Amino acid sequence: MDFGFTDEQEQFRDMVHTWVEREVPKEKARDFEAQEFEYPFELWDKMSAAGFHAIGLPEEHGGQGGDVVTQMILARELARSLAGLTWIWGISSFCAKSAALFAPEELKKELIPKLAAGDIRIAISLTEPSGGTDVLGQMKTSATKVDGGWRISGQKIWSTAAHVSQYLMLVARTDPNAAKAARGVTIFLVPNPSEGIEIRQIPKVGMRSVGSCEVFLDDVFVPDTHVVGEVNQGWYQMLQTLNNERIMVAALCTGILDGVIEDAVDYLGQRSAFGKPIGQFQVLQHYLADMVMWRKQAELVTYEAAWRQQKGLPCGVESTMAKVIASEHAGKAADLGIQMLGGMGYALETNMQRYWRDVRLYRIGPITSEMARNVVAESYGMPRSF
Repeated sequence: MDFGFTDEQEQFRDMVHTWVEREVPKEKARDFEAQEFEYPFELWDKMSAAGFHAIGLPEEHGGQGGDVVTQMILARELARSLAGLTWIWGISSFCAKSAALFAPEELKKELIPKLAAGDIRIAISLTEPSGGTDVLGQMKTSATKVDGGWRISGQKIWSTAAHVSQYLMLVARTDPNAAKAARGVTIFLVPNPSEGIEIRQIPKVGMRSVGSCEVFLDDVFVPDTHVVGEVNQGWYQMLQTLNNERIMVAALCTGILDGVIEDAVDYLGQRSAFGKPIGQFQVLQHYLADMVMWRKQAELVTYEAAWRQQKGLPCGVESTMAKVIASEHAGKAADLGIQMLGGMGYALETNMQRYWRDVRLYRIGPITSEMARNVVAESYGMPRSF
């Protein structure tokens, strides 16, 4: 098992690192994030110009290719500065890869080149207000077959960037009488805007300018050509992509650990108290050492999960563990980072508070740490707990 990067991957990592320092250094990322309801189109355009939206997409449809490890290198390097704003790239990337796997061929030919070029965005519309982690059990959004397509009604929540996306990758129940809930849902690419769609942004603690939205659908028509994959089999299709999302979250959290450590080392070298640099204080050295060890754990489990997915090996448990380990370590590190900076750690002009606010989400989504632990326990023969 070799987690070492190829020469090409090393060059790519160096290129992205340099690009981040030049185009979106931490002070710029801080300014983007502070604009609560203003989506950072400038950041999206910078990523488009760099070709990042094309990474991981098939070359035959205008993408640049790129394996799973390369995608996670990108997520980590972006998150070192952007933290949660990395999802400006990540959401459409995740949806684009799902479309490349399951969308009808004509839809792929139409959408993938535009996605690769950064000309359009896609938002995920999966979670519902009463559902949370119980996506299937509480799914009330329904799609009814009509001539030439489907009529969809219902409500979604936490649909990131839905307000600025040209399509919603939406999951709706298409067979209310299915013997198993998992067999009665279908994935649709819903054009946005469409008659009957209303979108509202949700004020939130972190990732403020990305935009998290409620989506209301009232008898929205979607043509048959925009059904993604097989009718009533949408949940099984989603399961094939959820591991990639969890690994992406783990890579993002590892990048946040990189950023936290950078800022901590910088501050320990600059600040003096009681007549000496605070970097001499043993307790602060211990904080830093913990952060570095946490990062090493996050790095190893993240790249192992990415490597397994790349090789076509089972990676469900590994990707779930990586998400939990990386998110919880990043949260602890950002909290300690605020403590190390003292009062300035609480100031909006520093980055620790932004890392802390952004990373808190990843103990909740895309799967709660509690539910993730259930998954791990079940892999050791424990009975299903939900």
